Amino acid sequence: MTVTPDTILFEEIMPGGWNRSLILKRGTALRLTDIEGGANLSALFYNAHNTTERYNMPDTLKAQFISCISKGNVCYSDMGRILVSIIDDGCGWHDTISGLSNAATNQRKYGSSPYQSARNSYYRNGFDALLLELAKHGMGKRDLIAPVNFFTKIAVDTAGDLAFITGNSPAGSYVDLQAEMDTLVVLCSCPHPMDPRPDYGPGPVKLTVWNSGIAPEQNPCRSFCAQNQRGFMNTIEYHL
Repeated sequence: MTVTPDTILFEEIMPGGWNRSLILKRGTALRLTDIEGGANLSALFYNAHNTTERYNMPDTLKAQFISCISKGNVCYSDMGRILVSIIDDGCGWHDTISGLSNAATNQRKYGSSPYQSARNSYYRNGFDALLLELAKHGMGKRDLIAPVNFFTKIAVDTAGDLAFITGNSPAGSYVDLQAEMDTLVVLCSCPHPMDPRPDYGPGPVKLTVWNSGIAPEQNPCRSFCAQNQRGFMNTIEYHL
């Protein structure tokens, strides 16, 4: 999908290992671009006007009979409404099931690099980074939900074992999320806990917010499955 300069509202580079949040207004879209390749961007979604309504991973997967997010899919809230729809995707697989890094996983893999000695180069982890960002919106641990890990691919074999797939996201890979309701998006770009690379080196991600303007009736995600048609209707009724 082409994003023309006149539709862009703002654009910035989110450094690797960083956290960020923003309100994505209904009818606008957020393009996430993996600049160098191999990035991991963990994302949480909440109703911007009532954060007790938030992204629900089980409902998102079972409603669409999927295990990962890609073009044509949507992210459901726990009220059966659609927070964001995936209107374009140059990557093809975004993990929904494997969670976040934390202080212990970072310690085991990378060793110690605390803020007291490393300052802003300390090894940030996904759990603490998202909690820090949630605190800016009056939320805490009980509000931390299962994230979508954009640009990361986790395979599951017949025994239920998980495997990190390298090379899923080459440099320049992108994904477009259109807000179907005003959505609080909480992000962190810390390494995925199953990433086999031995050194701490999270990659940057470009954030581009633009006026996508795809009406619900024309959204290709609506025809992905019958449940998505009902989900779009629930979301339209919410705005009546």
